[in-house]
Amino acid sequence: MAGSVGSGAEPLQDRFVWIFGWNLNRETDVGEITQVLDVAARHQLNGAVMSLGLDTLCQKSPEYFRRLDAVREACQRNHLDFIPAIFSVGYGGAVLAHNRNLAAGVPVENATFVVAGQQATFQPDPEMRWNNGGFEEHQEHQLAGYRFHDQPGVVSFVDRQVYHGGSAALRFENFSANRHGHGRVMQELAVRPHRCYRLSLWVKTEGLQPASAFRMQVLSGERSLAPMDFDVPETTDWRKITMLFNSLDCQTVNVYAGTWGARSGRLWLDDWTVEEVGPLNVLHRPGTPVTVCSEDGTTTYVEDRDYAPLEDPRYSPYRVDREAPALQLLPGSRIQPGQRLRVSWYHALAINGSQVTVCMAEPELYEIFDHEAALLAERLQPRRVLLNMDEVRMGGTCQACAHRNMGELLGECITRQVQILRRHLPEVEVYVWSDMLDPHHNAHDNYFLVQGDFTGSWDHVPHDLTIAVWGGEPRAKNLQFFAEKGFQTLAACYYDADDLQDVQGWLRLARQTPGVRGLMYTPWQKKYALLSEFGDLLQSDK
Repeated sequence: MAGSVGSGAEPLQDRFVWIFGWNLNRETDVGEITQVLDVAARHQLNGAVMSLGLDTLCQKSPEYFRRLDAVREACQRNHLDFIPAIFSVGYGGAVLAHNRNLAAGVPVENATFVVAGQQATFQPDPEMRWNNGGFEEHQEHQLAGYRFHDQPGVVSFVDRQVYHGGSAALRFENFSANRHGHGRVMQELAVRPHRCYRLSLWVKTEGLQPASAFRMQVLSGERSLAPMDFDVPETTDWRKITMLFNSLDCQTVNVYAGTWGARSGRLWLDDWTVEEVGPLNVLHRPGTPVTVCSEDGTTTYVEDRDYAPLEDPRYSPYRVDREAPALQLLPGSRIQPGQRLRVSWYHALAINGSQVTVCMAEPELYEIFDHEAALLAERLQPRRVLLNMDEVRMGGTCQACAHRNMGELLGECITRQVQILRRHLPEVEVYVWSDMLDPHHNAHDNYFLVQGDFTGSWDHVPHDLTIAVWGGEPRAKNLQFFAEKGFQTLAACYYDADDLQDVQGWLRLARQTPGVRGLMYTPWQKKYALLSEFGDLLQSDK
């Protein structure tokens, strides 16, 4: 295959650098990016893949375009191909900047509202039963109401000297006494299917190492219903953390907090609460209707006739420690004072703190892609683009996509993206991140909050795509999988290590695997110190 690595006698066709962590909102961005581009060119790289907000061009300022032109000129001066990275679904910020209602929606079904005056407010049904959230009930260091907590009196302790509320807290320390570094507490919680719940917990740390060992999570079996990262420092006074989860089709869940893989320090927990909540972050699009019915289900009320649209005026998937809005009734409404209603809606969820996925089945998504592709062609005329179609962690839950095969839907989405790009850029070469097309990575079932299975997605995309294979250590079976399917590949390697040992492994695989076009230096933390050595390593492979 032309341009692939075989004997090592020919240079790699693709020698790229991933430009990540800048958005051209600051004047200094241009100089910092240009320094990286200059190094890349001096060490014989030939392409720069740019993650610079290039799929929201219709919303950019003149200052942005001036800086973009400067970066583009730096690429031209250095003979580097400017390669836009665009059209993310898993990280939907660019799409949501056009329309926040395109977020993937999870359902709340038949929640109870009670009418008082000219509005109906959410009422939990039934009231939650959460035991001993203040950790006040205990015998010695054994807590009442919890399924377990790790090694009472050895790793977990009831602390009556340091607490947030009441007269006790739960403290974890001495993590080396647990071979996994675990210091966890868990309670089983009865929930109603398809309802939204809010967990809140007060946390204090003292020298916790690593700070990232702290987690609060909700599991159904092995599946997490609330994948969330919390930015808790290694040492901090009491701070409140809050998150939402949707029960999906579960009737019981296991709620955990504590440490996984801690090495040292202390962690305190206190005043742990859980509550069912009303319509936070309600979505309004064809696939996420709001329905309002009488309690017995015999009457369905009509928006703009019986009630105003159910809007969340403080919409934010990232700030959920607030009151939910009420349903406002309209003059002449058929809904009566004191009446109990059943209300259903769909809401957005953030994953891991900041990730909001968009729905691949809504037609408006492709209108946005087409609009932005036209602007990209007008402004940049790129020869190549990379589709940011990685880590699609939600889907299959709203009326637009609930009955779709998720592998087919993902493939259809990528195919339409390619068609849209080639409508405006007929000769463009298209690359795509590998994970959602790779059965050895994320193309499978039980993936985060996705209801459905991504297996087979690779059979529904154009075969002239170049697959940017990524994922930590060198992945022989991943490269081989795409080679057997007839795809060309790009090895996207590095990931902020202190050396290029993994890159050397990827390079060895590239020599052995048909169809590998090249390698990309891929940092996620602006770590470009080894870029020159990376370029030299690729040259030494000639």
